[in-house]
Amino acid sequence: MTSSAPPGLARFNAADDRDAAALLREVCASRAWGAAVAAGRPYATVGELLDAADAAMTGLTAADLAEAMAGHPPIGRPAPGDAASAREQSGVRDAERAELLELNLAYQERHGHVFLICATGHTGEEMLAALRERIQHDAGTERDIVRTELGKINRIRLTRLTEALTETVEAPRAPAEGER
Repeated sequence: MTSSAPPGLARFNAADDRDAAALLREVCASRAWGAAVAAGRPYATVGELLDAADAAMTGLTAADLAEAMAGHPPIGRPAPGDAASAREQSGVRDAERAELLELNLAYQERHGHVFLICATGHTGEEMLAALRERIQHDAGTERDIVRTELGKINRIRLTRLTEALTETVEAPRAPAEGER
């Protein structure tokens, strides 16, 4: 464990391989990405972790990217129980959901995968505009954009992960039964 690392990052660094893989699968569904990030531990700073995540993203094959994208629900329809997707897609209004889903189906038909955008901080209207534009792209252009968007999502989720692990470390422990 890196003693100078922030508490949440230190906890991630100290996780056994199985637990680290499970944590990273919550960030990105690509096993290759998760393995590359986990292999770089320990990280001294969250910035180093994010840089490693970016480097791992550039090394993903088309199959690895497909696996990563399969972990994302369509924009406008977060997976039930998926708090991360629901939070990320919170800018979508009910009135926009039907059009987003319709365009996402057309996008999937054209490109063979779900429309992926870093939804955090974007309104439904902004995501609709991006979808209308990107549906016209050729496969190579769109693959490059998807890789970039996935990288943004991973950075946000990794930052939240280290923050959540910090909260777990710093949370006061309830006394065990029989303790005072």
